[in-house]
Amino acid sequence: MKNLILISLLMAFTLSVSCKEQATKNDDKQPPIETPITEMPTDLTSVLPPVETEVPNVDYKPAFEGQTRINGVKTKTSYDVKVIAQDLSKPWAVASLPDGRLIITEKKGNLRIATTTGVVGDAITGFPDVDSRGQGGLLDVVAAPDFNTSRMLYFTLAEFAKDKSQGSLTAVGKGKLSMDESKIENFEIIFRAIPYYDNSMHFGSRIVFDKKGNIFVSTGERSVMETRPKAQFLDNGYGKIIYITTEGKPVEGNPFINNSNALSEIYSYGHRNVQSLDIHPTTGDLWSAEMGPRGGDEINLIKPGKNYGWPTIGYGIEYNGSKVGDGLTQKEGMEQPVYYWDPVLSPSGMTFYNSDVIAEWKDNLFIGGLSSKHIARIVIKDNKVVGEERLLEKENQRFRDVEMGTDGALYAVTDEGRLYRISKK
Repeated sequence: MKNLILISLLMAFTLSVSCKEQATKNDDKQPPIETPITEMPTDLTSVLPPVETEVPNVDYKPAFEGQTRINGVKTKTSYDVKVIAQDLSKPWAVASLPDGRLIITEKKGNLRIATTTGVVGDAITGFPDVDSRGQGGLLDVVAAPDFNTSRMLYFTLAEFAKDKSQGSLTAVGKGKLSMDESKIENFEIIFRAIPYYDNSMHFGSRIVFDKKGNIFVSTGERSVMETRPKAQFLDNGYGKIIYITTEGKPVEGNPFINNSNALSEIYSYGHRNVQSLDIHPTTGDLWSAEMGPRGGDEINLIKPGKNYGWPTIGYGIEYNGSKVGDGLTQKEGMEQPVYYWDPVLSPSGMTFYNSDVIAEWKDNLFIGGLSSKHIARIVIKDNKVVGEERLLEKENQRFRDVEMGTDGALYAVTDEGRLYRISKK
């Protein structure tokens, strides 16, 4: 009798597992199901195979399990995707104002304000002449924490030297939005990532406020072999994370503030081209996503004074197929990425989701992909990537920036001029 009961229980368990496996196989054919986060499976990393199925560019081995090609996850909450505007001129950044509206930079030197229904205002002027060649232009924007009273906005841009033949550099500027919202008043540059250099590549850059009201800024190393090594030296602003006050001064306690041979504004170094930067809403940690060469785009947890390795170590190769330097992926004294992609994502703007509207997205990282043409949803647990999902990959757009709105929706701009709203149904 006992044996009969055991056999019956085993058959029931096997049928249950089989049904679950079949449901997983047919998941793409099922309508989305809204499930509270408390009812989601705890083993998210085992739900789906990795989203990346292409052959990698290199055969480098990761430094630890889960550093690349993590298992996939899939959003269970039903959501809508709408193109709410599509005539923007090469938008580069989208950020939220306290009243819920969106501010959008356009590469050639304009700012626009858009509603969350997609009504886009006239161009707002008041900026200096920007170097809009190639990867330059008017770049990132963020509203000051006290915007409601100060009306101050902060920007990054590719700024020409007075003698344009000397080239340009990544600069941080600020200005006041006029009451009629037609112009930026009293615009001033508060920081320059020296020196000037005459090319149009790898300016970075993103800007984010911390809880203390100070500013983190990312820069690029200007790409070419002549400038690339500067990422490893502290006497310049190339390939760095910068930490400054709203007046452009180094923050007290910066890691190199007492080093006479270093720029005291530097927070971390050894970066290639960081166009993704945000602060984790729960832990307060600073995270970045960094464009690598061919293969080897990275997610990094940024710590003060640390060296993130470029161009000495990395998981990519040159575009011509040769090794970068000695082809090293690890070296003592240099940080490993938390995660990397091969083939690349081409990460641009990113945001941590900090809302209960779509509860399963809480504290997830959303990164715009350029050449990959999708938005990557990255699930992080205990400072490790435990799941990845691709959103909007059928849209065939280069996603330049992603922002969480005050309404709990995600907003994204693309190089092709679209403004997307991704919201709960």
